[in-house]
Amino acid sequence: MIRILLIVGMLMVGGCATTQLPSNIANGILSNEDLEIVGAGLPTYLITLDGMVATYPKRSGILATAAELNSAYAGVFIDDPMRQKHFTAKALDLAMQASCLEIEALCDPRSIRVSELEERLQGIDRARAAPTLYLLGSTWASYIQSHSDDWNAIAELARVQHILERQVALDPNHANGMGQLYLGVLASLLPPALGGEPEVARSYFESAIAASEGKNLIVKVFYAQQYARLMFDQALHNQLLEEVLAADPKAGNLTLQNSYAQRLARELLDSGEFYF
Repeated sequence: MIRILLIVGMLMVGGCATTQLPSNIANGILSNEDLEIVGAGLPTYLITLDGMVATYPKRSGILATAAELNSAYAGVFIDDPMRQKHFTAKALDLAMQASCLEIEALCDPRSIRVSELEERLQGIDRARAAPTLYLLGSTWASYIQSHSDDWNAIAELARVQHILERQVALDPNHANGMGQLYLGVLASLLPPALGGEPEVARSYFESAIAASEGKNLIVKVFYAQQYARLMFDQALHNQLLEEVLAADPKAGNLTLQNSYAQRLARELLDSGEFYF
C-alpha cells in the first residue's frame, strides 16, 4: 500500500539541504536514477549528519538537512512501522529546531492554539521564509502519517495545513510545487460526503504540475492515486500515469524522485485493473 504522506515528499532535499551538503554529494543523490544505490548509501549520510548536528546544534541548515534526509529515508526505504515512527519523529524534532532558529514565530507550534498559530503565520510575509515553512510542514505531515494510530498526532493536521498554505501563499513555486502537492493530498483524503474537497485537491494538483512545468512526475502519480481514484475517473487516472511512464525521468535534481514516481505509476496502472 502506498504511504500517502510519507512518500509524497520523496527525496526533495531542497532549500537548506543543498546548500549545506557539498554540492557534488547533494547532486549525486538527487540526480541518480538508481534507487537501490541511494537506499544503500543514505544511512552513511544520516550517521554523518548525526555527528554534524551534535557538533553544530545551532546551525539551522545542518538541522534542516538532517530533518529532510531522515524523513525521506523513512518514507522511501523503510517498511517497518516502528522504524518509520522513529525516523519521522527524529525528522520532525530536527525540523522544529531548525524552524525555530530561522523564524521565532515558528517556535513551539504544538503548544499554542491553532488560532494563535494562524496569527503568527500571517505575520510571516517574506518569500524567503517559504523553505522553512515547507520543511516544517512536510516533515510534520510525514510524522502524522507514520503515527496515524495516535489520535493526538492526527489532531495536528490542521496545524500542518495552515503552515503549508502559508508557504504556498508566499512562494507557490518552491520545491517544484511540493507544497501544493501536500495540500492536494490533504484535501483528497476523504470523499466529499465525509468532508473531503476533491475539486480543491484537483486545483492544487494542477498548480503543482504548473510549478515544475510538468517535470515533477510524482505530482501526476498522486493526482491519479488521490483524485482520479477518489472520483472513479479511470480515463484521467490512466492518462496521468501513462504520461509519467512516457516522460524522461532525467530532470536534474528531480531525477531520483522521478524514477521512484515511475515505479509507483506502474504499480498503480497494474492495480487499476481491479480498482475500477
